[in-house]
Amino acid sequence: MPVEAKYKTSATATGGGRDGRTTLEDKTMDLQLTVPKELGGPGGDGANPEKLFALGYAACYLGAMRVGSQQTGIKIPQGSTVKADIGIGPRSEGGFGITTDLEVYLPGLSKEDAEKLAEATHGICPYSNAIRGNVALNTKVRT
Repeated sequence: MPVEAKYKTSATATGGGRDGRTTLEDKTMDLQLTVPKELGGPGGDGANPEKLFALGYAACYLGAMRVGSQQTGIKIPQGSTVKADIGIGPRSEGGFGITTDLEVYLPGLSKEDAEKLAEATHGICPYSNAIRGNVALNTKVRT
């Protein structure tokens, strides 16, 4: 499916990949990467691709709810949050894969409206669209 990109950004990884650095071309972010202990690395304070994915997905999905709100007519309550849990591990088919779990908190909405808004948002959010059919996604809605 073609996409007309309205915005693009570029990052370059150096060093050992997961144990190197990643820097945005515009220099607004420059991060030390560290392999988590669970994957055989030293762990520590550095970032890793899964942390970056979790940050991006949570923010993108919460932002996409604005459009979902307009489409459904369901107002996003004050204090709403999205928590993204991203995992990595071996796939049964070989190689590695990721897991995704979203916890969408919409205080004060009925369960029906909250689920309707969450479902509409999955059709809008670029991260949800990117992983659809490739990554198992579990969404839990709390009100």
